[in-house]
Amino acid sequence: MASWCDVKLFLCILVVTCYCTVTLAQMPTDCCLSIKNKEVAAAHIGDYRYQPSGHGCSVEAMILVTRRGRTLCVPNQEPWVLKVKAHVNNLKKFCKTSSKSRRCEGVNTE
Repeated sequence: MASWCDVKLFLCILVVTCYCTVTLAQMPTDCCLSIKNKEVAAAHIGDYRYQPSGHGCSVEAMILVTRRGRTLCVPNQEPWVLKVKAHVNNLKKFCKTSSKSRRCEGVNTE
């Protein structure tokens, strides 16, 4: 029969395990902590994704992914960012049909 001390120890371990599981589940895997409004040439960008504020991330940003896989956090609605997005969208359309083209290296067409 388990002693009262063993029951206390079990309950403590159970609480700590549950707390750690919930905390780890809420951690974002890839989140911009700050943004830089430094213009980037559209030719260097192969993909982008939007990061809303909330849902584990405190900053609203556009994450630009370079053709070499680097991520850049930039403001979402800047005019130059909108032009980069349009360029990447056109490039993705082109690369879906011409994936052998050198122009498509590093472009995510999925």
